[in-house]
Amino acid sequence: MPSVVAQVKHPYVTKRRGVCGGKPVIAGTRIPIWAIAGWSCKGYSAERIQREVYPSLGLAEIYDALSYYHDHKEEVDRQLAENSLSPREARRRQAPWRQSHSS
Repeated sequence: MPSVVAQVKHPYVTKRRGVCGGKPVIAGTRIPIWAIAGWSCKGYSAERIQREVYPSLGLAEIYDALSYYHDHKEEVDRQLAENSLSPREARRRQAPWRQSHSS
């Protein structure tokens, strides 16, 4: 008997050409799903993500983003990797700022 896979709808997630390269974002924002997934992977709860990172988002939006992440894990993990800096690269990019603000 063939299995039936239900397509889950994500009402707070959208993809639009010209917005963040067509990557999935929270509807009405430019906040990419990979960014929310990244905070979750660092151990942040949805409530903490809202409180400390994206206070303009509602919990339903954050939970929908996390649901989308789990439904499209391979795609979002790839985007997260493409947009994450190695510790070495982060230090390299911070060096000019630190020099200009060390006085």
